[in-house]
Amino acid sequence: MTNTHLNNLAKTLTEIKDPREMRTFLKMILTPKEVTEIPKRLEIFNQLQKGIPQRTIADKLNVGIATITRGSLELQRNKNWSA
Repeated sequence: MTNTHLNNLAKTLTEIKDPREMRTFLKMILTPKEVTEIPKRLEIFNQLQKGIPQRTIADKLNVGIATITRGSLELQRNKNWSA
């Protein structure tokens, strides 16, 4: 994905204000697996920011510890990000 494509996606997402419209749009552009996995990734970030242990997050969300570790590393690289 080029920066232009990513910028277009970000712009489109920020223009959708209604949660129902956003859900519809996401279901249109994402695969069923992505519709399940992407919200989990966001939840991983949210829980990591709350200081919840990685093993607890992995068990609660039924994901591998490597997925949690990846999220933790991304948060460390992008310290100013918050949801």
